[in-house]
Amino acid sequence: MTGTQREGGGGVSDVRQQRFPRARVSVCAARQFVGDTLAGWGVRERWDEMRLCASELAANAVLHGAPPGRDFNVRLVRERARLLIEVRDSGPGLPVIQCASPDAPAGRGLWLVREVADEFGVLDEPVGKTAWVAFAVWPGRPAG
Repeated sequence: MTGTQREGGGGVSDVRQQRFPRARVSVCAARQFVGDTLAGWGVRERWDEMRLCASELAANAVLHGAPPGRDFNVRLVRERARLLIEVRDSGPGLPVIQCASPDAPAGRGLWLVREVADEFGVLDEPVGKTAWVAFAVWPGRPAG
C-alpha cells in the first residue's frame, strides 16, 4: 500500500532509531543496524526482505534525500503484529517509483521496496520526508 499515512498495528512495543551521515557507507551501516535490531528482538521471519528495504530506503536518502552535510534517521517500531521501518531525511521533494527498462543500470529500488513490503508509503514532513515500509510479523511472539 502506498500512501501518506501509516495505519496503526496495535500498541507500540519497542522502538529503536539511529542517525547516519550522508555517505555511501551509511547504507551498509543502516542495513546492519536493522539486522542487529531484528536479531535482538528475535525477529527471524522476512529478515532478508526487511534488510533489503532498509538498504534501498537508506540509499535513496543518501543519493537523493539528505542535503550535503546532513544526516538521515532510521527508525524501527515493533508493534504486536507489525514491524515498521522508517527512513527520514531533511531534503526537499518526494521519491517517485520508476518503471526502469530492463537494461537500465538503476531505478528499481523503490519499485522493489513496494513489491517486497506489505505496506509502503511516504510522509511529506514540514522539513523533508519519511519513507516507510511495514511487514506483518507473527503476533504470538513477544517483542523486545
